[in-house]
Amino acid sequence: MLAVSLRPGPSLAAFPASARRSPVPFLLFPARLHHRPCCSPRPPREPAPPPTRDTPRLPRSTRRACRRFVSWALATLFSPAGFWIARLGSARLLLDEMPTLRFTADWEAARAGKDQGRIFTLPVLRANSGGLIVRFNSLQGFVPNPLLSPAHWCKDPKKPIQDITKDLVGTSISVKVAEVNEEERKLVFSEKDASWSTYSSQIKIGDIYDGIVGSVFPYGAFVHLRFPDGLYHLTGLVHISEVSWDLVQDVQDFLNEGDAVKVIVVNIDTAKSRIALSIRQLEEDPLLETLDKVIPLEADQSPDRMMSPSEVELLPGLDGICNELLQEDGITDVQFGRQASEKRVVSQDLELWLSNAPAKDNKFTLLARAGRQVQEVYLTTSLDQEGIKKAVQRVLGRVP
Repeated sequence: MLAVSLRPGPSLAAFPASARRSPVPFLLFPARLHHRPCCSPRPPREPAPPPTRDTPRLPRSTRRACRRFVSWALATLFSPAGFWIARLGSARLLLDEMPTLRFTADWEAARAGKDQGRIFTLPVLRANSGGLIVRFNSLQGFVPNPLLSPAHWCKDPKKPIQDITKDLVGTSISVKVAEVNEEERKLVFSEKDASWSTYSSQIKIGDIYDGIVGSVFPYGAFVHLRFPDGLYHLTGLVHISEVSWDLVQDVQDFLNEGDAVKVIVVNIDTAKSRIALSIRQLEEDPLLETLDKVIPLEADQSPDRMMSPSEVELLPGLDGICNELLQEDGITDVQFGRQASEKRVVSQDLELWLSNAPAKDNKFTLLARAGRQVQEVYLTTSLDQEGIKKAVQRVLGRVP
């Protein structure tokens, strides 16, 4: 067995005085290591220069307050409570910035919706004299009265538009973005554009619709078209030249707001979202028939009676046109028939029309018209109707 003796270690008094005064703990190493310093001695700190007038110092109370604040901040930040205080402060800053971030994102969404042509269903918040206020996420947009769908107005044409928009508050409407201006805080929507995107593919040239006259202008009238579902989704223009076969000097003499009319689609401009309509093309042009339908024959007149140039007072410019017609290939003779006055004025200018009356012995009938005067002109020709039309167009292009 091993005998272990437990004896107390040497006391500090057993070591030399130099070792007891050493700044580092005394280690049981060879004596030559104890005289080697562990690091170079630190040079003595020079006293700070006294403050001068050029470098003023803060008051002592202020310096103490700053030291206390720094000590508190360090203690707070490096403690669990300080961590959550900092997190709550960051969260509060984030909450303060969230409305701005949300508004920016919604403006970007509005611009993207306009570029993509998207249709949005938005709630109506309120109405004013100019239109509707709708909500788009965190933003508010405006739908002017002229950009509303005609479906609202046509429910009761005699009702003011302000009363119609009040009834829409609390409902939702389908719209497209018409204008986005973040700097001016302007966000405009159009219900008409949304209706065009939805229903324009259902109309074709030659389609006939029942309509209601919406507004009348010197150049024509806008007519709202009724679709099979019973609502009026699109609006087209009836130009002044398509209102009637009669001479139209004032559209309001023929059409008024709220009138029920029947129209035919004559043109569709997809790029500009426009529809051209006509009322007169649903009526038979009187000049495309024989003169008997325009002016009844008198008892002593015969429809086949020819007149010599001395018996006929030709319409202004008609004599030159007839001479030019004789120069066309295939036209051998030009003669004049009946002449009379109408009860209405269709045009003050000289117009030539090819009658639908069947040809007899290669003889076709032209109807010349100016003001109230109508004159029959008979062409003896070997041309067909299309050839005669082209010949007349060439002559009218040469005659001033």
